[in-house]
Amino acid sequence: MSPATVRLTPVGVFGGTFNPVHYGHLRSALELVQRLHLEQLRLMPCAVPPHREVPGCSAEHRAAMVELAVAGEASLACDTRELRRPGPSYTIDSLVELRGELGEGYSLCLVMGCDAVLQIADWHRWRELLDWAHIVVIARPGWQLPDSGEVAQWLQAHRLAGGEALRQRPAGGIVVEQLRPLAISSTEIREHLARGHSVRYLLPEPVLEYIQQHSLYH
Repeated sequence: MSPATVRLTPVGVFGGTFNPVHYGHLRSALELVQRLHLEQLRLMPCAVPPHREVPGCSAEHRAAMVELAVAGEASLACDTRELRRPGPSYTIDSLVELRGELGEGYSLCLVMGCDAVLQIADWHRWRELLDWAHIVVIARPGWQLPDSGEVAQWLQAHRLAGGEALRQRPAGGIVVEQLRPLAISSTEIREHLARGHSVRYLLPEPVLEYIQQHSLYH
């Protein structure tokens, strides 16, 4: 089979603290599944963030909420590998593990926001990310990708024309997807909860029930 006719099965991984997971995360995830024809998009809670404070809510609680949020949606799943691995939750380690599990018949797509791309030069072994996966950048209103410097050159060198190109090789490309995300933030939800305000309709009801049951964010 020639390279031009190769059609790999794309699988996505979307990392974050999910503190807590909300409809903004879930809607963006589902839109990417549909737009990029992903077989599955795995939401991967970060246990020990290397570049920010460890969340006050435990990784176990955050993962449990993601499990509840994606229940019943076959195209979304919770990947808890970073909870099982000691030390800082480096994305490169997770991609190496995932590639070993999936093999070369799958196109692995790492989803990240513009805010993460702007800081990517600080990531552990960041230049190796494309050896193991593609990167799908979620372009959000108000954020702009760098247009000069080392990261800008890296983006330009690996930019692909569109999502279909992700199916032609297992890793190595960068695609930018324009999404219209819901204006919801985990920080806002935590602040509402700390003040005793309702967060209904900002996150799934089972997640809200879990938060109340375990007295989180109060």
